Amino acid sequence: MNCTRECFLYRLERAEITLGSKGKCAICSGEIKNPFNPMKEWGIDGMLCGDCYSKQLHEYYPGDHVRVNKELD
Repeated sequence: MNCTRECFLYRLERAEITLGSKGKCAICSGEIKNPFNPMKEWGIDGMLCGDCYSKQLHEYYPGDHVRVNKELD
């Protein structure tokens, strides 16, 4: 397939979005090391850092949560 410069740049931009471009957190604007998708119920547009995701999760679902797969850290 013959791809023009615009086509190439579009594909590059889409690849960054698809691969989870590690940009800024939608809540704290901090750098994202491991991006998390916010739940639709939260009404947040953009990716979240791990700390903000955990805070949002706790606010939406209060109580004790058992964390699984800790051995993968």
